[in-house]
Amino acid sequence: MRKIYNIVRTARPRQWLKNLSVFAAPLFAGTLLDTEVLTWSLQAFVAFCAISSGAYFINDVIDAPKDRLHPVKKNRAIASGEVRPVTAIVIAVILISFSIIYSFSHLDDYFVFLLILYIVVQFAYSLFLRNVIILDSLVVASGFMMRVLAGGFASRTSISSWIILTTIGISMLMAFGKRRSEKTILAKLSDNPSEVETRKTLRHYPDNLLDSMISISASYTILTYSLFTFMTSPEEIGGKISAVLPSVLKTPKLMMLTIPLVIYGIARYLYVIYEKGEGESPERVLLSDKPLLSTVLLWALSVFLIIYVFPGLN
Repeated sequence: MRKIYNIVRTARPRQWLKNLSVFAAPLFAGTLLDTEVLTWSLQAFVAFCAISSGAYFINDVIDAPKDRLHPVKKNRAIASGEVRPVTAIVIAVILISFSIIYSFSHLDDYFVFLLILYIVVQFAYSLFLRNVIILDSLVVASGFMMRVLAGGFASRTSISSWIILTTIGISMLMAFGKRRSEKTILAKLSDNPSEVETRKTLRHYPDNLLDSMISISASYTILTYSLFTFMTSPEEIGGKISAVLPSVLKTPKLMMLTIPLVIYGIARYLYVIYEKGEGESPERVLLSDKPLLSTVLLWALSVFLIIYVFPGLN
């Protein structure tokens, strides 16, 4: 049982939250509840969960020697010897092969192409791109872009240019925030962080540079999301709602009501990074920080109501 637990832990099921990005295109297009579209999106989600978990097994095998020097990562299953490297590689091959073969049989060819591109980029990142300052963070951010685009391909849904721009912003925010938190955590848990050879680029990232990129990314995300909500709000709302609204709000841009939630969510994430010293794992922050989790859930509910419920109330 312990071995199974460590294998599951290495697969990073918590990281599957990132793969919810594949639902973005059909969600905002208003087609997510269509049976066929929902089926394709779920299949895309499963495929990305399998291939991303496979990538984590390979990554941990490559990183094992340096992970053993890290005050936290030394507890990873492969670094600690709980899971043998050979076992990890076999599992990775099975997961990656399943993902590609399943997608080739059930989904769009363009989706399969992006899936293969994703795993190639992940291998390149694990082997050498992670050692190139700034580029390493941009590669991490590109993973979110690939998921959003892949979700559009899988569901045969056109993707708004604004959602692509917003995704770029939020992914860069999380990528640079991750680096900032890694430096903070390493400084807290190690007596001499500069001597810990866990990630070369961390030593070359000035705090001021990371802070500037985080600030730019946060501002960029708020701006592009605001424009996105203006451009994608439903043009009409149900008669029952419009009947109680003043004339100036008969055709409101209701999606803009979600902007304050996004501003608060970003501000809360920055608070987690700078004040709480967390953020190395965005998905862990999302699940553990109740104000942030509540904001995300409220945002998702608001978007669903505005796009799917309000227009149908006649």
